[in-house]
Amino acid sequence: MATTEAIPVIKVLFTMHPGMDSMDFVGPLEVLNYAKHNINDDATKAFSFTFVSSAEFTTTSQGAGFRAHMDYKEAYARLSEFDVMIVPGGGVDEILKSKAEPLGLIKAYSDVQKKDPKKERTLLSICTGSLFLAQQGILCGLSATTHPDYYAKFEKLCSEISQRDLAERCDVVEERYVVNNLRFDLEDEAQNPYVRRKSDSKPPAMKRKGSNAWKESNSRRESNARRASLRLGGLRVITSGGVTCGIDASLYLVSIMVNEEAANEAARLMQYNWSKGVVVDGIDI
Repeated sequence: MATTEAIPVIKVLFTMHPGMDSMDFVGPLEVLNYAKHNINDDATKAFSFTFVSSAEFTTTSQGAGFRAHMDYKEAYARLSEFDVMIVPGGGVDEILKSKAEPLGLIKAYSDVQKKDPKKERTLLSICTGSLFLAQQGILCGLSATTHPDYYAKFEKLCSEISQRDLAERCDVVEERYVVNNLRFDLEDEAQNPYVRRKSDSKPPAMKRKGSNAWKESNSRRESNARRASLRLGGLRVITSGGVTCGIDASLYLVSIMVNEEAANEAARLMQYNWSKGVVVDGIDI
């Protein structure tokens, strides 16, 4: 197994906003913190974390306080550094009404990928955080989910945004998590891209092989060309259902960006039964 010297650490940016749900934030953080390229080597942690908020301390809907590493001004300046952005839900109504952060940063991250498709990036929303993505037009033409109590509101918002942007409507589905722009290793680059359909239960024969595939995807000319031709510059967009679904989605993220063994080990350490979501039609990029 390669070390973190050979495979760069995956940089994750967590957005924070007043009234967010604590578990939406802590769940994915816990999962990714357990992930290692080599499960027997604590020196091979796969992810690093940065928290951004408009204030030094952000209070969740449960009354917990989290301290930010940087403000939004700095985040905009450093946005291209990050491989993954995670957007917790909770307290979404006031953010949508006031058009406050993290709305602008989410759109900016999507725009960075369209301008710079040579790098593999992932946008993951937890629970009602998907409404932020919908508001910014990022989910147009994609499939997505959210907390069950917000399905109707989510559907309505997606419809309004598709009319506003004259774009294809988002397909809202009831799943633990939904992945758009699937990636996996093609083995032989001369092969035609394999298309995987809506099932995450049986891996394809040419399954992406985690850490090495992620590293190679950022340097391989063919991957860059494919990303540039896709919606959102090939930005991987993952939306999860309510609260604990964010843990499931984060385990999926570990499985494809590190490896399946790392994801299963994280679930074991958390004594958590990983429930799978769905992956929509996608090609390796």
